[in-house]
Amino acid sequence: MKETDLKALLNDMSMEEKIMQLVQLPGWVFQDDAAITGLADATGSERVKVLAGSTLGLWGADKIKALQDAYMKNHPHHIPMLFMLDVIHGHKTVMPAPIAQGATFDPETVKKGAEVQAREASADGVHVTFSPMADLVRDARWGRVLESTGEDKYLNSRLVAAMVEGYQGEDPKDPDHVAACVKHFAAYGGAEAGRDYTNVELSEHTLREQYLPAYRAGIDAGAKLVMTSFNTLNGLPSSANKWLMRDILRDDMKFEGVLISDWAAIAEVKNWGLTEDLKEASRLAMEAGVDIDMCTDCYQNNLEELVKEGKLKAELLDEAVMRVLKLKNDLGLFEDPYHGAGADKFEKVALCQEHRDIARDAARKSFVLLENKDKALPLTAKKLAFIGPYVTCNQLHSTWAISCDQDHAISLQEAATDFYKGSDTECRFAVGCEMVDDGTELSREVYKSELTDADREKMLKEALEAAEWADEVILCIGEDICQSGESTSRVSITVPRPQLALFDEVVKKAKKTVTLIFNGRPVELDAISKATDALMVCWRPGTEGARAIMDVISGKVSPQGKLPMSFPYTAAQAPVHYDSYNTGRPKPKDAPSLFTSRFLDCPNEPRYSFGYGLTYSKVVVSDVTLSADTLKKDDTKGIKAKVTVMNVGEMSVNETLQLYIRDLAGSRVRPVKELKGFKKVGVNPGESKDVYFTITEDMLRFWTINNRFESEPGRFRVFVGTCSCTENSAEFVLE
Repeated sequence: MKETDLKALLNDMSMEEKIMQLVQLPGWVFQDDAAITGLADATGSERVKVLAGSTLGLWGADKIKALQDAYMKNHPHHIPMLFMLDVIHGHKTVMPAPIAQGATFDPETVKKGAEVQAREASADGVHVTFSPMADLVRDARWGRVLESTGEDKYLNSRLVAAMVEGYQGEDPKDPDHVAACVKHFAAYGGAEAGRDYTNVELSEHTLREQYLPAYRAGIDAGAKLVMTSFNTLNGLPSSANKWLMRDILRDDMKFEGVLISDWAAIAEVKNWGLTEDLKEASRLAMEAGVDIDMCTDCYQNNLEELVKEGKLKAELLDEAVMRVLKLKNDLGLFEDPYHGAGADKFEKVALCQEHRDIARDAARKSFVLLENKDKALPLTAKKLAFIGPYVTCNQLHSTWAISCDQDHAISLQEAATDFYKGSDTECRFAVGCEMVDDGTELSREVYKSELTDADREKMLKEALEAAEWADEVILCIGEDICQSGESTSRVSITVPRPQLALFDEVVKKAKKTVTLIFNGRPVELDAISKATDALMVCWRPGTEGARAIMDVISGKVSPQGKLPMSFPYTAAQAPVHYDSYNTGRPKPKDAPSLFTSRFLDCPNEPRYSFGYGLTYSKVVVSDVTLSADTLKKDDTKGIKAKVTVMNVGEMSVNETLQLYIRDLAGSRVRPVKELKGFKKVGVNPGESKDVYFTITEDMLRFWTINNRFESEPGRFRVFVGTCSCTENSAEFVLE
């Protein structure tokens, strides 16, 4: 449909029709089996159901086509409805959780995963996914770490852009793709103390320089929607923050798409105490430019009265409705209101072997090897005991894979049995303990055990007998699926107590121990790391996670993941991140530290730093050499940083070389390091490869004392290595 036709349609619509285009109803208004991802506040009268412009939480091609037919038949202008869904890291074929995708340091892999999600979801009737999440996160107590790609603005920006490109393709009108929604605007990941839905206090400098870049990257990649965040930013709820939504999002970032609230976020403006009633909250949200009210009655009950009273400009209403109509047009819904959905098409693509292979590859690339003493991995022993709650658990997705069926994933026990079938390797399996303590509060329930003390004693006895029998034990432990995700903030980020107790008992009996950690956030691992021979983070690895784990621990492939977020010694260090400031009193490494910036009882640094991760081989990185020691501001070619990478080990590996830069003096204090590039390098045993990074002036810009992004002349230090803790460096001057 041409834009002139859209304008004619808009002009012919009644005010009620216009307002209802801005109303999103929860799926349960239409179907009882819809996914519930928020508080049940919204209502849906028959009139509202006829006119509401969008819904969320539904999938199923035949179901959605029938709903679309009925909706368009009854709508006065036969405008199609938008069907939206949280397809966060998988619809049916589940990719590793976003935090795990961050660990791949691989935009192409992430893009392929998003393409799989889009292909399956669109075939099943979905038009819009509420992904990617672009929130920068530095506090592991926040449960929604799971949905982020980590603590670094550059890595997040690269991966957010890759997700948008994968979801939307070259043209979201393509029936194999969906519209992407960048969220949560803005700074949701900076929540005080990591407690969800609470306040965020940030200077404009920190907001612009650290938190906003990943959102901008998603918008620059063409994202069709942006979602507001639940938090207040410096005392203003995001859905009523005109400066944030108009000045920053619309004017500065040039976003022209649909801005949708998060679930009930407009109504929550009143809860925050910014307004006395929902009518005023609705006015503020409209003036801020929020186009769609997700799952409340705010807009449907208040906008018409606000316009008639002259408290809200009718032009703002038309502006918002036009953006919604354009989105529907961009998706081709006026020509094909089903967007290519069909049950036959869905059956062909859902969980097909190609999609499973992509998920398996992504999972393998996401695992992060933290410890490997005396080459405990890959496994070589012939008597293996797999012990822990994750041995038999096939819930390897997350709470944000809401439309998947876990029965399509297999457990580690099944994967190991299949892997070693027909070989001379023997395996025993034992659960050993419960996942969590009786009475543990989970995201949607409080766990109540049905086991007796006798049951627990029997489980432990079986585990210890298996550990004594084996030449090597693989301990499979970690967070419960409901301990990370939305509304799962934790002050203690340890592995659950029953599993820690099991770990302590097993390592006393085991000849050699490999520990696999299943988690949706950084967890405290210091004590575990000291007692185990090998330690690998497996995250929430998705549908093919168990098979991918066997590929890696068997040595079929080497691990190559890097931490996208620092793992602290203790949650009390939070927020902890590699790109901190030096302080005026930096703690010396090998000298007395009285009256310096430090803790008395814990190192300043995290237990495992951003960018860290081992492979099965040893890679040596040469000194950094620069093609020039001076860079001119107008030199568009830049200077080259070169290192030589040599594999001096015994196995072919993929290593991730990382480029960091430090501005040694600036008009504002600069971080000790900032990631500016990374490259995957495959090297065989005995092989050397030269790796080059180009450094250009735009990479040196920051939010200066002049309140704009610009570079400043001076000295810069370039670091190249395999982790953010590298000291391998050289210097140049920007003139």
